Amino acid sequence: MLIGPSLGESPKPRGEGSDRPRGPSDSGHLSTVLPPDLLDQVRGRFRLLTVLLFCGFVFDPLFYFFKWITLEVRGLEIPADFIAKGYFQLAYLGAALASAALWWIARNPRIPPSRLHNIGLGYEILVCFVIALTSNLEYYLSYRIIPNMDWVPSVVILFPLVLPGPPRRMLVAAAIAAAMSPFAILLLELTGHVQGTADSYLSSILHGLFAVAFAYMGARVVYGLGREVARARELGSYQLGDLLGRGGMGEVYRATHRMLARPAAIKLIRPEMLGGADPGGAEMAIRRFRREAEVAASLRSPHTVELYDFGVTPDRTFYFVMELLQGTDLESLVRQKGPLPAGRVIYLLRQVCESLEEAHARGLVHRDIKPAGEPRENSFATAHGQVAGTPGYMAPEVAMGESFDGRADMYAVGCVAYYLLTGRMVFEAGNAMAVLARHMRDTPQAPSAVGEQGVPAELDRLVLQCLAKAATARPSADELSRALSLVDTAPWGEEQAMQWWKTNQPA
Repeated sequence: MLIGPSLGESPKPRGEGSDRPRGPSDSGHLSTVLPPDLLDQVRGRFRLLTVLLFCGFVFDPLFYFFKWITLEVRGLEIPADFIAKGYFQLAYLGAALASAALWWIARNPRIPPSRLHNIGLGYEILVCFVIALTSNLEYYLSYRIIPNMDWVPSVVILFPLVLPGPPRRMLVAAAIAAAMSPFAILLLELTGHVQGTADSYLSSILHGLFAVAFAYMGARVVYGLGREVARARELGSYQLGDLLGRGGMGEVYRATHRMLARPAAIKLIRPEMLGGADPGGAEMAIRRFRREAEVAASLRSPHTVELYDFGVTPDRTFYFVMELLQGTDLESLVRQKGPLPAGRVIYLLRQVCESLEEAHARGLVHRDIKPAGEPRENSFATAHGQVAGTPGYMAPEVAMGESFDGRADMYAVGCVAYYLLTGRMVFEAGNAMAVLARHMRDTPQAPSAVGEQGVPAELDRLVLQCLAKAATARPSADELSRALSLVDTAPWGEEQAMQWWKTNQPA
């Protein structure tokens, strides 16, 4: 729960079910990057491929224009079919320039592999279009028939081996690239350059389908091996499973230990959050995450998610291996069942306070307490992880970029309590910046004035005290817990919680 900037871990009440998100399976998504050495090999091979294609594309135009100039100098008549071929030399030149540009882009180590991959797939389609257009035209001008097959299927099969990626993405790119052959024939026929036949179209389509099938199989093998190597190397003994959540700092996955039956959740902190291309900043951030992880691993509150392991992968991805919880998060609970009764809110908040009291005593600040188990798109996270949070639960001092401590967590606890009691956030506005402005400026209404259910006056006062603009006016976790225990309301405890879960979520 209290491991650096949160990806959405919310309070973990024992007896209330847990709040770890049970997100949808997303195993087909690009969930892990390929190993750094394989990415470097792909980058190098791809640069070599662009050089070779550049030479292949630029040779024909140079030879063509040299021959044209020779004919002009000698005063000879230029044949009509030679002129017809000249119109498509521009396509060769365009492909050659694209190859040179892509070679220049690929040599830059700061270009992310994912961006290079997308550019490469577009390059594949461009290459196939140029090859299909020019080869079919030149062959037709020479023999007055369309060839049975061009070089497009070879390129379609080659690309997934040089540029491995997610099989579905490679399948789409291969299908579009293979479609360039029949499309080129159609384009040439519509412009009056060739006369296509049903056999020529059928042949190009069938060859393309075979090429797409081989490309897809190759993509599955290469990418699957790359992901297995990445998982084995980067996360030690843990095998990644389904994606549980994604946020500003990284991703959370279900995981299992290769030797033990114990399930776990793994949080991956993206490399750019650890300093990106700045080695000094990355090392500083890694040391900070490591210190916080070491302290978090020593926390013993039953209401704190247990930290099993942590480390840094070769590509500077920091990861935490944590206890995997089953259940639902508080935001989902409120959305499905409505605002919670005051007794239940107090029961949950006291567990949160116990966890925070221990963490704050050891110098840890959660930074992103909220009722949602899964990360939200409007969560904020900055490079090096210096400031992270969700606008609707962010303390004024954090929003203003000032230094903060555990009292910022107490402000977020007040926001969570407000939401649980009313089903509404403390402040709402059209965008995240407007919400932050209201947290810095506006005075909140009491929960009893907003919600439809009764809220004890003392609980009203405690929530508003947590929401004080001045950090010094807020209670500590211990003070809030003791004050909550004195609020007069209908009791809610372990027995009531167990009965509620048996009725509402028997599984």
